Formats: sequence, C-alpha cells, structure tokens
Amino acid sequence: MTAPTAHTTDAPTAASPTTHPIPTPAADPTPPAAPAVTGGHLHTPVIAWFEAHARDLPWRRPDAGPWGVMVSEFMLQQTPVNRVLPVYEQWLARWPRPADLAKEAPGEAVRAWGRLGYPRRALRLHGAAVAITERHGGDVPTDHAQLLALPGIGEYTAAAVASFAYGQRHAVLDTNVRRVLARAVTGVQYPPNATTAAERKLARALLPEDEHTASRWAAASMELGALVCTAKNESCHRCPIADRCAWHVAGKPAHDGPPRRVQSYAGTDRQVRGRLLAVLREAAHPVPQAALDRVWNEPVQRARALDGLVSDGLVEPLPGGRYRLPLS
Repeated sequence: MTAPTAHTTDAPTAASPTTHPIPTPAADPTPPAAPAVTGGHLHTPVIAWFEAHARDLPWRRPDAGPWGVMVSEFMLQQTPVNRVLPVYEQWLARWPRPADLAKEAPGEAVRAWGRLGYPRRALRLHGAAVAITERHGGDVPTDHAQLLALPGIGEYTAAAVASFAYGQRHAVLDTNVRRVLARAVTGVQYPPNATTAAERKLARALLPEDEHTASRWAAASMELGALVCTAKNESCHRCPIADRCAWHVAGKPAHDGPPRRVQSYAGTDRQVRGRLLAVLREAAHPVPQAALDRVWNEPVQRARALDGLVSDGLVEPLPGGRYRLPLS
C-alpha cells in the first residue's frame, strides 16, 4: 500500500514495559553506534508524533466504521491518498454497507473504481462484500481468521482491518512500515523488494503487548513512513526517533541490496487495459469491437490486453463482437 490508514483518535497509551529488545547490526566504526533499539524506545515518541501530526482522513473518523476501513484498505493499495479520496467518498455515499454493494453487478464496482488503477481490486472488494453479506449478516467480521477467509483479502488487509477498525493487536506491514523498520532497527535504507519472514518476525517482536497501544503503533508507524520516513527525500529533522534510528546514526549509508523495482506505465499492457476499460466504463450499453480498436493502434498488444481483461473477469464478451462490464 502506498499511503497509510488508521482509525482512532484516542490519546496515546504508554508502551508496554515487557517489550523485548531487538538487536541492531554493528555500526561502522567511524560514526557513533546506534543505541540498542527496543519497542519501548520507539512506541512512545512515534505514537506521540502521530497524535500531533496525523492527517484527518475520512477512514480514520469514528463514523467510517469497519466497512469504511476495509474500502480504504483496498483502494490505498499502490495508490496515493489524493487519488483515493474522491473515489472513496463517492463509493461510501453509494454503497454505505457491504450489502448495498453486494446487490449490484460486479461491473458497477469496476465502473465506480474509475481511474484508480489495478481494477481487479474492485472485483475483489465486490466479492468480499457478497461474502460478508452471505456469511456474516452484512457486518465486517471482527475475527482475523474470518477476515482472511474473505475473497480478495490477504494477510496485510486482514491485519489492517482488524487493527484499524477493531483496535486489535496485529503486525500491519505495508511498504511504509517496512521502510521505517528497515531504517530504524536494521540500519538499511530500504527493505527487500518482497516482504520476508525476518521482517514479519521483527514486526511481531516490536508489537506492544497492550492491544490499544499496538493498534496505535500500527497506525503511527505507517503514517511516519508516509509523511517523514519517505522513500525519497526523507525528513530526518522532523523524525521523532532520528536519535535512535540505526540508519540515521550510522550516517545514512546508501542502499547496498538488489536494485529497487521501478514500475513503468507508458506503453505497457496496463496502459492499454486502462484505456479499454475507460471506454466500457463510460458506455451505457455494450461496446462494439471497433470502438475498442480506436483506443490503441498496435493490434497485437491491444488484443492481448483485451484478452487479459476478459480472463480477469473485468470484461464480458458478447455475441456479435461486443463487450461490456461484467454482470455476474
């Protein structure tokens, strides 16, 4: 997820004194060694910073409810907050409860998704709404295992909803949190390209014992990564834990791991898929092949992108070479 979510505004709670210390790698002999980092060293200043600087986002407000939290988590995956906000507001106004979305055709979810990108998330959110309606009486389940069993929900989203909506104690590891832990605890500039077992173990070890504090820590560390400990142009002078951050104290050594993945868009199948979907979203009736052919000149790539949309369930082919958003 590119941007953080958090959903309570209670005052911070002191970190648990039972948190175990987390070892940090040996520092270069030239700069001063970073102090031993424990969860208690991090929880209190980061949560206090969050209480003072957290953004006022609609999914953080009490009236958002668990469904609002879940919708935000789907939308915020690999998508910045400023793009999510207008779509989120329109979505919740139209579908304030899972059952409201479940009654609609999945294609309507794809249509309402607009230009957020990665539109399969819309189908997955629709599938989750149907399952919540059928299995849980229309209420987002509180149990982590039940959340994880919903279609389209993985470990991150289940932990985020349980933590942010219900104040439970879970390690919530998005890109922002992983970057904060990589720098503050392990002393490297960036985390691995994919989440590792070692990162999960570290995140669990750093969790406060108290549920409320743990949920605040999850939200606060995520916000710190989004606003201060950013991937580029980090603002260490504004960081509440700069004096105990292993990477900062070591002199901010440059990244020495595998090349970081850079996502491209222009000219890719993703761009072609987006243009094809835009035509279908704006059409009130099935669209002929000729209308789709006009959005991209290269026929092989265009056909590949359209086939991918059909295979993913985002587009439904009809007799006579016509296409529409899915009805079922």
